[in-house]
Parts: sequence; C-alpha cells; structure tokens
Amino acid sequence: MSDVRAKKSGLSADIQKKLDAKYNIEQEKQCREWIEAVLGEDLPDQEVGKNHFQSCLKDGTILCQLINALSPTPLISKINNQKMAFKQMENIEKFLTACKKFGLQDGDLFQTADLYECQNMSQVVGTLYACSTIATSKHGYTGMCIGTKLADENVREFDDETLAAGKSVLGGQMGFTGGDSQSGMSMGKTRKVCD
Repeated sequence: MSDVRAKKSGLSADIQKKLDAKYNIEQEKQCREWIEAVLGEDLPDQEVGKNHFQSCLKDGTILCQLINALSPTPLISKINNQKMAFKQMENIEKFLTACKKFGLQDGDLFQTADLYECQNMSQVVGTLYACSTIATSKHGYTGMCIGTKLADENVREFDDETLAAGKSVLGGQMGFTGGDSQSGMSMGKTRKVCD
C-alpha cells in the first residue's frame, strides 16, 4: 500500500481485510506465467505475493504491452516510460480503456487505485483472467490461456410438429408433480397446545 495514505480503521479496515483474504496466490502464479508466455519475457519481480505482483504491474507498461500483444491491432499507441506517478496511472487508465475496446465488461475491470495503491489486487487478477478469456474466445488467440472459455452460440431449429408437441408437456417448474403429494407423510409429533 502507498506510504502516503493513513492506516485504515473501522469499517475501511474490515473491508480491506476481506479484500486481502480474497487474494489467491495460485491465481497470481497463473497470471504471471500467462503474462510471461504472451510477452515472451520474464516479469521484473519474480517473488510471489500481492505486493510483489503489484510492483511488477504498477507502472502500467507491462499491462499496455500485454493488451497490444493480445489484440490483432495495437490498441495503445504510446506507452509512457516515465516514473512520475500520474504518467504511470495514465498507463493503467489506457490499459483499462483498451480492455473495454477489447471486449471486457465494466464489471470485469479494476479501478486504477486497485492496482496503483494495492487496494484490491484480487480484482486486478480477475481482470487479467477476463483478458485471457476474451482473447481466446473472441480474438482467436491460440497461446496459453487462463480462466474460462466463453460458450459458442448453439442455435437449434425445430419443425412445427416438434414445437407443438413441446407445448403439451408440463414441466415440473409449472407446478405439476405427476400425482405426487404429501399425504400419509409424518413429520414428527404434532404440536399440542395446552391451556
């Protein structure tokens, strides 16, 4: 976490503990392997842990290179290599904007402070998983993949006779139980009310 921020207390501290508990080291290791496979180079900090992973990605250059490598055409034209905080945060913001163009939903994305200030690194890992999913499912990326594959569309065509037959069948969700009832069932002793 950044040294400039005050130590969290109360509800903020409780929320931060929950966010820290959600962080999964195994998922981080998978993300590290995936990033290195896509970029073809090792990450600068090889230590495992959320603070080490954050230090690798904090300036945003690796993230920008990653999204450009996954996209058929580069989505980020200029990557800032300066060490000033606002330039590093600008790189992270460029990555997030490129992710939206790439096909990620708003719910898949982290906020700049989540990475830059190490606030919610589990969300950062989730965004990387979503990038891998979209790259393999929608953009034809054939390299290493983490996360899941999106389902393909499976359109079914039925003739009129089959559709009409389906309308006459009542499913269990419509309340028909096939004649089953609870008659004859005994659920323990009856409740006796005494005056």
